[in-house]
Amino acid sequence: MKWTILLLSLLVFTNINAQISPGIYHARENLDSLSLTHELKIDDNYFVHTIYSKSPAGFVKSLGGFYTLDDKVLNVKLEFNSNYEEDTVTSINIPVELVEEGLVLDGNDDLVFKKDPDFKQPLDGKWLFASRGPDEGQERRGESNARKTMKFLMDGHFQWIAYHTETFKFSGTGGGTYTAKDGVYTENIQFFSRDNSRVGAQLNFTYDIKGNDWHHKGKNSKGKPMYEIWAARK
Repeated sequence: MKWTILLLSLLVFTNINAQISPGIYHARENLDSLSLTHELKIDDNYFVHTIYSKSPAGFVKSLGGFYTLDDKVLNVKLEFNSNYEEDTVTSINIPVELVEEGLVLDGNDDLVFKKDPDFKQPLDGKWLFASRGPDEGQERRGESNARKTMKFLMDGHFQWIAYHTETFKFSGTGGGTYTAKDGVYTENIQFFSRDNSRVGAQLNFTYDIKGNDWHHKGKNSKGKPMYEIWAARK
C-alpha cells in the first residue's frame, strides 16, 4: 500500500513538473496592424522568449535564463533582458498550462504556443563564445566571465545573444533558422536587433567539432574572414 501511494505521488509530481517538452514553440499576436511572432526556446534547464515581427522586419524584445518548474510555475533567473534599462526585471515567474494545442503562459488563452517538429542536428545545444581561432592556447572566455555571447541552437532554429550577467547590459541578438550537415552550417536570419536590414540574409559557414568545441569559419556580416571557437555549455 505504501509503495502504491509513493508511486502515485511520483507520477503526479512528474506530470506537473515535466509537462514542458523541450523544443521550439511559436505563437502569433496581432497588435494593431502588426503581426508579432513569439518564439520560445526551451531545453532541460534554459528558457528564452523572443518577440519580433516578420513584415515589416522588427525586433521587439528577448529575455532568458536558467529555469526551474515548480507546481506549474516557470521560475526563470534571467541572464539577459533586452528591456532591462526600462523595466529592471532580473527574474520572472510564469504560470504554465498544458493545453491540447500546446502551452499557455500566464493565463493568456489568446496566445497559445505550438511546438515545432523535432529536427535534431549536430550543433544543437547552448554554446558560449570562447575565443578567436585558430586554437593556439590563448586565454578563453568562459562560464565565469560575466561578459557572454551565447548561441542557442535547437530543432532548426538558432539565436545568438550578447550580454553581461552582472550589469545586465544587453549588446544585441539575432536569430532565425539553420541547417548543419557535412561540415556546412547555414543561417537564415529572421530577426536582428542591431539592423533590421539584415533580415532575410543567408550566411554560409564551415564547422568542425573538436572535443567540446565548435570551430566556426566563414565571413562575418561585413564580408570579412572570421574564425571563432565556441565551447559547449551545460
